[in-house]
Amino acid sequence: EQGFVSSLALGYNEVEIQRGMTTSSTAIFIPFMTRELRMAGQALYYGMNALSHNVIMADRKKLKSANGMYLGSTGSGKSFAAKRELLNVFLTIPQDRIIVVDPMGEYAPLVRRLGGQVIEIAPDSPHHLNPMDVELNMAAGESPLSMKADFLLSLCELVVGGKEGLQPIEKTVIDRCVRLVYREQALGLETAKTPLLQDLYEELLRQPEPEARRVATALELYCTGSLNLFNHPTNVKTDSRVVCIVLKNMGENLRKIAMHITNEFVSQAVDQNFHEGAATWCYFDEFHILLRDPLTASYFVAV
Repeated sequence: EQGFVSSLALGYNEVEIQRGMTTSSTAIFIPFMTRELRMAGQALYYGMNALSHNVIMADRKKLKSANGMYLGSTGSGKSFAAKRELLNVFLTIPQDRIIVVDPMGEYAPLVRRLGGQVIEIAPDSPHHLNPMDVELNMAAGESPLSMKADFLLSLCELVVGGKEGLQPIEKTVIDRCVRLVYREQALGLETAKTPLLQDLYEELLRQPEPEARRVATALELYCTGSLNLFNHPTNVKTDSRVVCIVLKNMGENLRKIAMHITNEFVSQAVDQNFHEGAATWCYFDEFHILLRDPLTASYFVAV
């Protein structure tokens, strides 16, 4: 009788006998075999629990950090899993926007089937992104002109190159010219015409400092030379719900600059969508390629 009463779930022991138990024996008293992840609301399907065989449903926007990575060996299904999530977002959350940076061109067919915009960045492509475009819908306390000047400083530093980068005088001259160019065209508000790299190049040539001519000479290749694909007005629909930027046909001389300009475009699109009350899902395929360049890697660290 004492043993029977002690075995009941009453928390009362009438048998004063104690013994040690191993962890495997103690595990018998725990009725939970595995931890489940099944969130309510606009949760997306991410797979099946290997132990309980229950589906995994998660809403990344409700987690402490909404960032995620698909890791695995070659051919393990990383791109397929990302495309499945992208499609689930498209079908489940109609107010959210999707941006894909695609170095290998693997997402373009899917984006076209979804009615999205595919932007192919290449020397012979008819698509153009103007790095001088300004996003006016900034957060409180942020200046669109200051943010654009900071971006163009980093772009010029990438173009000029060298171990030491831009010198203080060169940075001052570039910042001055950026403000003069945008001031002359009033940020493109009055004429609906955004400045081009050509305008910055010509403004640099007007400056008396020899450092300005050095920077202008480095920019010449990308303004009037054979690599002038970024010296054109933006001619693609960048406000589509699904946008895919393909960098497959970029040469080594332009890949770093193209990636830097693409990151600026993504940042501006995210700010614009946030201002409109929409979340943005950004997918960067072949992420290891993006980490080879220190400037691009520092961008993702900041994000």
